[in-house]
Parts: sequence; structure tokens; C-alpha cells
Amino acid sequence: MSEKPLSVESLQGIESASEISQVLSYGRQKTRAAVDLEILEEEASQKHVRHLGDAPDGGLRAWLVVLGRVHFQSIEQLGFILSWGIFQAYYEENLLLHTSTSTIAWIGSTQYALACLPSLATGRMFDLGYFKIPLFAATCVLVVCTFLTAECTQFWQLFLTQGVGIGVGCGIMFNPVVVIVSHWFSKRRGLALSLTTAGTAFGSIVFPIAAQNLIPSIGFKWTVRVFGLILMATLGTANVLLKRRLPPVNVHGGIFNLKAFRNKAFTIYCISGVMILLGFYTELTYLSVSAVAIGVSKDFSFYILAIANAASALRMSFGLMSDKFGAINTMAVFTTMTGIATITWPFARNESQLVTIAATYGFSLGAYTSLYSVPLVAMGQMEDAGRRVGMFISLLAFGGIAGPPISGAISTATGGFLVAGYYSGKCGIIIFGVALLLVARYLHLGRLWGKF
Repeated sequence: MSEKPLSVESLQGIESASEISQVLSYGRQKTRAAVDLEILEEEASQKHVRHLGDAPDGGLRAWLVVLGRVHFQSIEQLGFILSWGIFQAYYEENLLLHTSTSTIAWIGSTQYALACLPSLATGRMFDLGYFKIPLFAATCVLVVCTFLTAECTQFWQLFLTQGVGIGVGCGIMFNPVVVIVSHWFSKRRGLALSLTTAGTAFGSIVFPIAAQNLIPSIGFKWTVRVFGLILMATLGTANVLLKRRLPPVNVHGGIFNLKAFRNKAFTIYCISGVMILLGFYTELTYLSVSAVAIGVSKDFSFYILAIANAASALRMSFGLMSDKFGAINTMAVFTTMTGIATITWPFARNESQLVTIAATYGFSLGAYTSLYSVPLVAMGQMEDAGRRVGMFISLLAFGGIAGPPISGAISTATGGFLVAGYYSGKCGIIIFGVALLLVARYLHLGRLWGKF
């Protein structure tokens, strides 16, 4: 900042050289004072920004946020969305007996997609400061649609309530709840994010086992109503505990920031996510159905899904691995294991083989679902993290909505899950997605190997 130089006109009326000297001296002092003031203001602003940017990496408030996300995770990722397999099996055998497998799968795949698609808008809204009201509104939608699902008897009714309604409700909450943990953790971010998946393991165990035991005793309708009450309790707790730390920031650009794709690592990372999602949930969707097909009892088929989901409780260890070796390095190893488990799944011929494959699959998929947001936060400024993560999650919707129906159509056409498993695990889907993860790591680091 500088003052405008004194003009000849401004010196008119000054009679002596000493007076001119006094005026010029006063101008120089005023300029120096203004510059000094600007420097002090800038330093104060920088200190303020640094203070806000330094995550506490612990403390009561930070761990309460983690606990709040645990309650959220218990219903969102594997509570209803990833426990879809129990509904797929029940609908095929009872409620929608004359509807094809791939058609029924559209309900589950729509849930997967809509749990991701709204993130494009909600990520931007979170950056602007809109969090509590959308969270509460989505909670109400999710609970209401769950109770309405209990009253449905036709495919189109289930598609609208369980596919669209529950999917949108989860989607509105999903991205902000992912990003908000990063407000409170930096160096221990991988550990914090993986700890939140304890809720995922809880929900994934409770819902399949509850369905197996409650449906024969109280019927499908009351079982779903019990699920609604569980959602009400867990989401109510999440609404109270979840709180943002950083103030709203109106970053440049709209909802979809095309400039972010100038970052080649971010672009390749997004493509890898879509590829992985095309095959990621195939086994989880059809695990119970395939179990019955090889002679496993219907009662135990629900427990196989619970076993696969229970194995995911060990994913909390992935956070420690991520902080030590890097998120992409950890995801690459275990997501490859997920692809191998998906390829071998159709070859299971008895109960013990299926349990082993299901447990391996459930354990390994936890690396990607708990760590995918860590590289995204590191690929730009924290102020824009919500929008960046939102764009990525929205793109995942295309893989989520297409994957299970494609696999279902393949299994219907071939009369089994062998080709579907091979397609999902190896042929250009999960394994190819892992290869793209490694390419994104190279583009970000500028070398073939390193921690990221």
C-alpha cells in the first residue's frame, strides 16, 4: 500500500522551502505508518488462518465427533445400504417372487448411487456452512421412508421408498459426515476415519442377524419397523454429537469445480473410484442368494452376510497402516484382495468355503471404504475439501448404480455367478481400478514409490 505522491497543486500556497519539507516529511511518515499497519494486519490474518487450520488431533470434542460419525455409520454404509443383500434374498423368495434378479437389484443399486450422487451439492453446502439443518432434514426423510418400506408390496413402491427415499436421505448426510472428521484430525486422520467404521461393523452385524431372527417371529413389516426405531436412535445421537470446527468459506467456483480436474492425480483417482465401484458390491449383493443356490440353508445364508460384514470390524487397523504407509498404498493392497475374493467367490461349493471367502472379502473391502477420502483431502486446500470429496462421491454413483444390475444380468444370462464374479473382480473392474490408484499416486508424488 502506498500514498499518492504530492502534486504541484497540493503545494500551492506554501510559501517557504521549510514548509514544503515539513509537508513531504509528514507524507513519508504517513505512508510508513500505513504500510506498517497493513503488514501487522496481514500477519494477524495469517496467524488466525494457521490457528484455524491446525487440527487438534484429539481432545474430548474431537473424539465426540468421531463417536457421532460411528452412530451415523451404523446405519448409512452397512446398516441399510450395504446390508441390502438380506432384502435382495427376501424379495426374490417372497415379496417379489415373479420379478427377475437384475430388476430387484435396481432397488439396491439405486440406494448405492443416491447415497453418493447428492454429495455434489451437499459438499458445496458444507463448505458454505450448511450442515445441521440438512442433516436433520435427511434424518427425517430416512426414518419416514424406512417405516413406509414396511407397508410396500410392489416393486415400484419399494423402488421409490427404499431405493430413492432412503438413498437420497443417506446421500444428503454422507459427504458432510465424511469431511467433518478431517476438520478435527490431521496427522491422525487415517486412524480417526477408520475408527468411525466401527459403526459400520456394528450395523452390518446387527441388521442381517436381526432380520434372520425377527422375520420368522414378528414378520417382515414389524422387522422393518424395528429397523426404523434403530435408525431413529442412532441418527438422533449423530445429530447431537456432530459439529464442524472450521468456519464457512465461500471458495471460488460453483458446485462442480472443473478446475479441480487440472490436477491429473485427482482425475485419475476419480476414474479409479468409478471402476472399483462397478464391481465392488457384487459379492455383497448376491452373497445370500448364491449361498442358497449351492445348498446352504436359508437361515444360515443371512449369517454368511453378517460374517462378511463382521470381518470388516478389523478395518480399524487400516487407519494405523494408512498413517504409517499411506492411504493409497494401503487401499491398493487390500482392494486387490477384494478383487481376488470376488473372483473366487463363485467357486465356493460348500458352507465352509463360502464363509472363508466371505470373511476375506468383508475384511479387505474395509480398506477402501474407510480410507478413500484421505487422499482427496490431501489433493487440495482444506477450505475446498467438501466440494472436492463431494465431486468424487457423486462420480462414484455411476459405478454404484450400474454395477449390481450388470452383474445380475450376467448371472441371469449365464445361469450362475461365475462369469459375474470374474467380470467384477478381474476383467477391467476392481483390479483395473487398483492399477489406476497407483497411477494417481505416481502423478501426485512424481515418483513410482512413496507414502501417499
